[in-house]
Amino acid sequence: MATDPSAQKSFHMEPEEFRKHGYEVVDWLTGYYKRIESYPVLSQMHPGELRSYLPDKPPQQGEPFEAILGDVEKLILHGVTHWQSPNFFAFFPSNASGPAILGDLLSSGLGVQGMLWATSPACTELETHVLDWLVPALGLPEKFLSTSSGGGVIQDTASSSTLCAVLAARERATNFRSNQRGIAEKLCAYTSNQAHSSIEKAIKIAGIGSENLRLIETDENFAMNPEALAAAIEKDRADGLTPFFVCATVGTTSSNAIDPVPQIGEVCREHGLWLHVDAAMSGTAALCPEFRHIHKGVEHADSYCFNPHKWMFTSFDCDCFYVADRRALIQTLSVLPEYLRNKATESGAVIDYRDWHIPLGRRFRSLKLWFVLRHYGIEGLQFHIREHIRLAQEFASWVEKDARFELAVRPPLNLVCFRLKSGDNANQKLMDALNNSGDLYLTHTRLHDRFTLRMCVGQTNTTERHVEKAWRRIQEETSRLM
Repeated sequence: MATDPSAQKSFHMEPEEFRKHGYEVVDWLTGYYKRIESYPVLSQMHPGELRSYLPDKPPQQGEPFEAILGDVEKLILHGVTHWQSPNFFAFFPSNASGPAILGDLLSSGLGVQGMLWATSPACTELETHVLDWLVPALGLPEKFLSTSSGGGVIQDTASSSTLCAVLAARERATNFRSNQRGIAEKLCAYTSNQAHSSIEKAIKIAGIGSENLRLIETDENFAMNPEALAAAIEKDRADGLTPFFVCATVGTTSSNAIDPVPQIGEVCREHGLWLHVDAAMSGTAALCPEFRHIHKGVEHADSYCFNPHKWMFTSFDCDCFYVADRRALIQTLSVLPEYLRNKATESGAVIDYRDWHIPLGRRFRSLKLWFVLRHYGIEGLQFHIREHIRLAQEFASWVEKDARFELAVRPPLNLVCFRLKSGDNANQKLMDALNNSGDLYLTHTRLHDRFTLRMCVGQTNTTERHVEKAWRRIQEETSRLM
């Protein structure tokens, strides 16, 4: 006798269970943020430690939600580096905020796969609209608006944006033959010797080859030298090679250096090269009119990106990528199998973002960005950006007043690069001692081949007392070690 399907047990979480446990997760997160400063900022876990606590096999039967959430507290937190701690001064931040978290929750709950306009019109149209909002808010050129020949799209990271820019530039340089036949031309790309490693990775993935990426020398402030760029392009041309792509950086990872985009743009225009501007961290500063000078020259760019997940309090992952000519990007990345054909696409009246990046599938990322912009408003975002920059500049002044330290370079925005005058070993020991204490987290770079400490003031909840406490701890640890 057949079993009645309606009588079969379901293993799904029922709506009322979801409501109950959802409140528990929100309550847990609220408590986590309240006590976040009690945890060591840098995880103290040893390699393999978490795995040693976990069973060898998954459970055969489901477990109570309370047990799962309890293990987050008991096991997972010990292995978390607390990026949302206001004492996190390492790398560049990967920020979250209340509205961003709630927007992400809503995105997960809706479970939209927005590869086509037709698969969820709101996913596409909200994204287009929010990215259009940001063009004037950041002082970007109107050619990046969707109402022009360009437009914006949310990528996961600036690395993906760089790759898409490289691919579109490659196709434009080869008259779109490379996708069909492979790369016959010997193409060359250019960026500064301070630029992010994702550029080299993009050049490798795109089949250009890292040997054909020229790392251009920089000036005393670690910004690209446009004369050296022009000379490198002319030499490659004379050697029978085909220059095709330049990446300028507005806020390098090592030192926050800002490349001279106006002069670089002129070189690119003279030689017909694609110019991509990577403003992953620092682009957010342009929300404030007094810092909008960092975007001077972006009118020359073929593409541009910045990361709201770094400094605009929008949880990872969220990179805004703009192109001046969307046709070049779409022609580079579009593949249209029969199962994706639909009337809306064929009408030409809609954007299908699947053609604007590498993956086919895409999440409803614009919800969290929309929530952030509506919660803070431009005014609220400007307030916190200005405060972070003020605090970083004040920290730099404290460094200058302590005879044991020196600035490696004058900080343009919110990243302070500094070091003890007593050499690399002393700086390494100081950083290790601070990070091992759990009180704060710093990372380092090498500038002029010297070990240099990086102090980035940009975490969502960092205030003056956190920066003051960090400086006290740096001074105390220095006194103890020296």
